[in-house]
Amino acid sequence: MALLNENPALPVDHGGSFERARKLFPNAPEPWIDLSTGINPHSYPLFDLPATAFTRLPEPSRAKELTAIAAKAYGAASSRQIVAAPGTQILLPRVASLVGPGRAMVLGPTYAEHERAARIAGHDVSITGDFEALFGADLAILVNPNNPDGRIVPRQDVLRLARHLQAKGGLLVVDEAFMDVGPREESVAGDVALGGLVVLRSFGKFFGLAGVRLGFGISSEEIAAKLDAELGPWAVSGQALEFGIKALSDEVWQSEIRVRLALEAGRFASLFSRFGVEVSGGTSLFSFFRIEKAQNLFEFLGKNGVILRNFADRPNDFRAGLPASEAEWQRLESILQRWAEEENAS
Repeated sequence: MALLNENPALPVDHGGSFERARKLFPNAPEPWIDLSTGINPHSYPLFDLPATAFTRLPEPSRAKELTAIAAKAYGAASSRQIVAAPGTQILLPRVASLVGPGRAMVLGPTYAEHERAARIAGHDVSITGDFEALFGADLAILVNPNNPDGRIVPRQDVLRLARHLQAKGGLLVVDEAFMDVGPREESVAGDVALGGLVVLRSFGKFFGLAGVRLGFGISSEEIAAKLDAELGPWAVSGQALEFGIKALSDEVWQSEIRVRLALEAGRFASLFSRFGVEVSGGTSLFSFFRIEKAQNLFEFLGKNGVILRNFADRPNDFRAGLPASEAEWQRLESILQRWAEEENAS
């Protein structure tokens, strides 16, 4: 096990920032091809919002409608097990505070904000690559499917851990931000009544609407009510309510986009494979690579206007999302061709 960053106030590096890309590669041609996130590049279609979504405070009945739809979409037994929030990010330290300061363990490497949130909540935090080590924690956190490598912990193992932690007064947090494109039979959102378990679900990634800022916590009715009370009234904007209600209800769009994303993920893997770069893991929203020449490829693509997600502490790893258009696919292929030619010539 390795001890993580001691200072919870330190900024955490994330993908999706053109400002960071420009600082790293100031002479790169624009527009950027942004492959640095796992956000769906084919967003849910925008639609005209009612003026009241901007001019009035959200009605409680509309918020209840959203949680009812979310419960159905995510497989929760009741809308009373759902709390809606302006993104799951705001829930992280609140969820970590549901148990008193103690020993927190994160199954990693993974999304760095979980470690930071647990430290903010007063826990001593460590990261481990061993699932069984989580049984020794007071607060255990895992991301399923994992970001950035797509690792899946089987549902039965997750529930075994949840029962163990619940029996000793601990808590398991399962971040299912990418379960919309994962094996949904492995979701534990329908098992939260067992206790000792909080599931987080992201709206913006799968629906490609990260700027809407909407996410959900799923847990026992008691915990959901506590989190909802902490967030207070009108936590979710009127605009986010409207997008959430419509998109989560649209099962046809969801089915169609899952097929499209799977096909494009296969195309992406084939494209990189042509140039000797094999996918090591991921989901249909992002691919994970572990290769010795990762930094070389990151820098070459960056200088040519393609930004990936690299990791300062893991120089052989990078993650890449999907291109947003056919023009981006063609441009990416051309840049990879040039990179391969330079590699072969050296």
